[in-house]
Amino acid sequence: MDFRSDTVTRPTVAMREAMSNAPVGDDVYGEDPTVNALEEKAAAMLGFESALYGISGTQTNLLGLLAHCERGHEVIVGQMAHTYRWEAGGMAVLGSIQPQPLDQRTDGTMDLAAIEAAIKPDDAHYAITRLVALENTWGGRVLPADYAVRVKVLANSRGLFTHLDGARLFNAAVYTASLTSPSSPINAAKEICRSFDTVSVCLSKGLGAPVGSLLLGSAPLIAKARRMRKMLGGGMRQAGVIAAAGIYALDHNIDRLADDHANAALLARGLVEASRGQLKIDAPQTNILWADVPAPLFADFGAYLKSHGVLVSGAYGKQRWVTHLDISRRDIERAVEITSLFFAERT
Repeated sequence: MDFRSDTVTRPTVAMREAMSNAPVGDDVYGEDPTVNALEEKAAAMLGFESALYGISGTQTNLLGLLAHCERGHEVIVGQMAHTYRWEAGGMAVLGSIQPQPLDQRTDGTMDLAAIEAAIKPDDAHYAITRLVALENTWGGRVLPADYAVRVKVLANSRGLFTHLDGARLFNAAVYTASLTSPSSPINAAKEICRSFDTVSVCLSKGLGAPVGSLLLGSAPLIAKARRMRKMLGGGMRQAGVIAAAGIYALDHNIDRLADDHANAALLARGLVEASRGQLKIDAPQTNILWADVPAPLFADFGAYLKSHGVLVSGAYGKQRWVTHLDISRRDIERAVEITSLFFAERT
């Protein structure tokens, strides 16, 4: 029972069949029909001119930043954002782009006044502020609906562009669609994307593909990113065998994310009850929940879970549980049972 991340999902039999039957060609020549179909499908689905298939979310985020920025440019980004903290410093190391990190609220937003204050004046002493980068979902929480719109208005007023790390964009869209009737996750995703010049979307998390992410944007930006992908060694040949998994994921695995969200809510309630209230967990919005574990029990609880076949991760001083298509209701019930046993032995 692997709750560490939704990156651990394995392709289903049907997805493997689609991969096996995919027509292929040389993608560097632009001749892989399945890659082309995936890129065209994603761009149309999310309201962009063009899309680029990349090997990972880290790569497509970097390609987005490189497409927007030149050496000596600056990106305003959250202090705990994935693009700043968890991608090995790629924007600085490979792009000579200066990150300007800002503190974030618990919902992942940065204060608009702080963003505006961070925009550098036209002065040779400073890097040139070029881009504002956001992330949605943020630790499993969905950015407030109007926040990205307000950031976009601010950015445009100052001549800046906007980029979204939308690794779990469709989780955000499924949650947003659930609040509005009638609405569909595709329409909700497209609406989220309207506030951004470029968006990076992972196929290999909750959507269940074994590998791959997409960068979406205008045709000129994506053309530049495609050149940068080649420079980074990311040119792929007969990549249709993996792109087919992405097409399958977009066709079949978006709506089912609602199951992961429901499972996360069930898990959160079960863990709190099983721990006799010792685990503090806010109700999750999507497929990620964070458990505050009493400090004296933190290490022992993690080890106990692992010894009973339950894998979880830890970040930001908390325990992280992630639901996904390889986690069943029975897995959740068993994890709750094991948690109950642990806390029963300590009361």
